[in-house]
Amino acid sequence: MTNNVPDSDFSSRLIAWQKIHGRHDLPWQNTQDPYAIWISEIMLQQTQVTAVIAYYARFMARFPNIATLANASQEEVLQHWSGLGYYSRARNLHNAAQVIMDEHKGEFPQDFEQIQALSGIGRSTAAAIASFAFQQNQTILDGNVKRVLARHFLIEGWTGSPTIEKALWTLAETLVPSQDMVAYTQGLMDLGATICSRSNPKCEICPLQSSCKAFAENKTKTLPTPKPRKAIPQKQTTMLLLLNGNEVMLEKRPQSGIWAGLWSLPEISMQDIPTEMALNKFGLEVEAEEPLATIQHVFTHFKLEIVPQPLQVMLKPHKNKSANTIWLPIEDAIGAALPTPVRNILLNLNR
Repeated sequence: MTNNVPDSDFSSRLIAWQKIHGRHDLPWQNTQDPYAIWISEIMLQQTQVTAVIAYYARFMARFPNIATLANASQEEVLQHWSGLGYYSRARNLHNAAQVIMDEHKGEFPQDFEQIQALSGIGRSTAAAIASFAFQQNQTILDGNVKRVLARHFLIEGWTGSPTIEKALWTLAETLVPSQDMVAYTQGLMDLGATICSRSNPKCEICPLQSSCKAFAENKTKTLPTPKPRKAIPQKQTTMLLLLNGNEVMLEKRPQSGIWAGLWSLPEISMQDIPTEMALNKFGLEVEAEEPLATIQHVFTHFKLEIVPQPLQVMLKPHKNKSANTIWLPIEDAIGAALPTPVRNILLNLNR
């Protein structure tokens, strides 16, 4: 891999483009508040800007600063994150806010190593925070930036492999300008998100087109090299809709694993009998109704087929058999900290 484009030329063209054509009006821009920048950067991990904007506004309205976030319960933080996915991000935010209160006197750290030490913050996210909040010359390398560099410098091979990623970090470090760091960092993000997009890139208006090797060799459609495909496992589960009048029973999931710490519907395997499970586990006598339409939910590493099984509870006990269960009106349950497919099941039930 060779770099025959002067570093200053790459960065100067990108900075000039960003100042005129880049994004300037996103809710988390035009601020040097590290808290606001941190929240946005975590939300934007693996999530599109359009999906983040509404969640960001609600989250910041409820948790306007580090102390408010640190003092909230994990359940409330998860509730305000519900639907955004990748819930470990919310748990990491909550944990990091508490660490900042305990170890940094409530002030977001400016030291780059200390930023990286916070839960859920990797090197690229730490660099974005340091650049935007503290004007530090740090290198970012998120998915958008990898795509821009792979195309511009004709880097073949999956960008997530250790060898290619290391080469990209080395290259990215050589491109960092000595000034205008905020415009440069934002420009990389904006170019990847709006011009050098994964599909249908707008090469005709790209400020780097004249030196882009992928464009010159007609390889923008094949770069970056896709991740080697593996068959995605298919799993199945039955979710019990334990209903009594207008109330539904929710069960708290364990603090580790998928949907950790969220409220959900009790699950059984496809081989278990729902009525027997309801009686044995929860002490509930029920009558089974016809299962609802099967739902497909895709995780990063597997697909989950969910069969919602309504069960009418004959007599709701005065005291729950399990401390990890709660009865709520369906309308209230919809607003709880739920996984997205569970919320969708309840929404369909409530129509």
